[in-house]
Amino acid sequence: MQLVNGFVKDRVSVVMPAYNEASCIGRSVAEVNKRFEAVCQDYEIIVVDDGSKDGTRGILEGLSDKNLKMVGYDTNQGKGHALKLGLYRATGQFAFLIDSDSEIHPKELLSYVEALESADFVIGSKRHPLSTVRTPAMRMFLSLGFNVLERLLTGMRATDSQAGLKAARSEALYKVLPLLSVKRYAFDAELLAVASLFDFKIVELPVNIDLRATFSARQVFRMLIDLLGIAYRLRIRRWYQRNKLSMAKTYSPIIPW
Repeated sequence: MQLVNGFVKDRVSVVMPAYNEASCIGRSVAEVNKRFEAVCQDYEIIVVDDGSKDGTRGILEGLSDKNLKMVGYDTNQGKGHALKLGLYRATGQFAFLIDSDSEIHPKELLSYVEALESADFVIGSKRHPLSTVRTPAMRMFLSLGFNVLERLLTGMRATDSQAGLKAARSEALYKVLPLLSVKRYAFDAELLAVASLFDFKIVELPVNIDLRATFSARQVFRMLIDLLGIAYRLRIRRWYQRNKLSMAKTYSPIIPW
């Protein structure tokens, strides 16, 4: 990623999944626009409405924003499905994955831009020593336990997969995406596990976040099932290893960088 006179020279794609975010989606798109136009000359924002039932899509369709692309479907499929669909429509040399309710700080965004000059993937980590995280003790405990399982079962080389801001070189993403099958909660874990399998360079940056919502028992169970599925494909069937070269060669992205 090249910086020229303080601006990113390359095209950047921002992908945001949204499910029942009517109360904040307009504000979130405006915030993303404000932050990215300060550092990017050429960027697009792709919001994927993941089957919302609260009018999220109508709000998106009503926004007059030349940088915005909206993708939508009627039945909720999960965050992983939404992100993958959005990434397949991205046209930038670099991609940012942002939760639709995340707040992006200017210093944080600039750090990601600078890190992408040498890294393949740049991720926020709640366990970075410089991170500030405000969250209930139970959520922190569950998050830590999930990460320990991720690393033991998949060999993922990252201390946190669940923070809401990630960035990557698109040429690296398009080697990883065809191998991903998780549609919901553990998409981020599978993304980073496969990225680690390819030996892509993953850089972690600090985050400053406030997480007040807690996990439901159903969410914890589904995340565990998804994670076990990843481990099964990786450790027992060795499906990722057998398919990583052939699938990366057969998929052709929209823009041949």
